[in-house]
Amino acid sequence: MKQILVIGLGRFGRHLCQKLGELGHQIMAVDKDEERVEACMHVVTNALVGDATRQDFLQSLGVDNYDLCIVCIGDSFQDSLETTALLKDFGAKKVIARASRDVHARFLLRNGADEVVYPEKQVAEWTAMRYSSDFLTDYFSMGDGYAVVEVKAPGSWVGKTIAELDLRKRAGINILAAKSGGRIEMAIRPDTVITGEERLLVLGRDAQITRLLEKG
Repeated sequence: MKQILVIGLGRFGRHLCQKLGELGHQIMAVDKDEERVEACMHVVTNALVGDATRQDFLQSLGVDNYDLCIVCIGDSFQDSLETTALLKDFGAKKVIARASRDVHARFLLRNGADEVVYPEKQVAEWTAMRYSSDFLTDYFSMGDGYAVVEVKAPGSWVGKTIAELDLRKRAGINILAAKSGGRIEMAIRPDTVITGEERLLVLGRDAQITRLLEKG
């Protein structure tokens, strides 16, 4: 369980707080809009109305006591940048900041953010990969063009072993696991046979995975 400070309670911030709460973390939620704060009260540990760009307010939160600080401000880049910088000035251990543009991400990283999340871009990538393929059922970007994807086996794979498919040599792709009947099988061997009933977890480059699935 972690102590987490979430600043900015728009749609992204609210969804984030809800998920963090479900995962059992202790959350302090902050926004300068009272209605937004009230809307999150039932999913967080504590919540405060306040302006995170004010040094006195932010310092009063004791930001150095949190394991993680997440800046979710999406309606004012200036506020997001100032808050991110102040968090680091006051000793925040780790700061994650939301970006909505590439240039914002660069400025945030230069001004105190340890990492940047880019929800719109990440969701767009997921949607493009997920719905442009008849076989891909889930997608997780690893960065630098690599991804772990969940796929249905094309018909040409069914009945063949991992060794016969030889995906690593053919396309630089690795089958990491197979999901079937709610269970995940990690022990993928060269003689494992693809049945067509399972979902395969595959690691590789986006373009290579897409081309391979299209060819079947």
